[in-house]
Amino acid sequence: MLNILGMIILIIILFIIILLLIGIRISFEYTKKGRDIKGCLKILIFRKIKIYSRDFPSPDSDDDEDEDEEHERDIKKLFNLAKPCFEDFKVYLKSILNSMKITKLENHIIFGMSSYADTGKYIGLIWAALAGINPLHEKLKISAEPSFQGSVLDGYGTNHLEIYPFKLLIPTIRLVLKKDVRKFIRGVLDER
Repeated sequence: MLNILGMIILIIILFIIILLLIGIRISFEYTKKGRDIKGCLKILIFRKIKIYSRDFPSPDSDDDEDEDEEHERDIKKLFNLAKPCFEDFKVYLKSILNSMKITKLENHIIFGMSSYADTGKYIGLIWAALAGINPLHEKLKISAEPSFQGSVLDGYGTNHLEIYPFKLLIPTIRLVLKKDVRKFIRGVLDER
């Protein structure tokens, strides 16, 4: 009986290690037109098995102004707690970027302003920035088009990223061992 239990625990541990090594795929697709935003966020393992999915907009989204004022005060408190941790978060963000693989990043922006001249000027700046960004990675395709029908910022996109959690294990432990970061985590948990 004890041998069977030990084998089951060993199989579960091996499965978790394989998941950490193989990686998790995050897929985010969206469409924004006017005020309407529609999209879907999926988290997949083994590139096909869906473990989490969420559609946007969620049916239970109600806005309340009193909650916004209280939320703003909470953010100020959390920002003051996070100030000493910025360097640690910066190092951790670099670790996250190193443990990530872009498999598809395609986005299209439709941009327009009330003035034709301003639209032309700013779409030119956007195109110049995109000309420098797109060659950085072979899977990166970001495009933009002007709209001369008033003030517009719309778009659509498909994004697929793979994250390898095993590469994040040591940086996460280093981050959590910092005193300021633990104080920030406690502050976040207290605000909930």
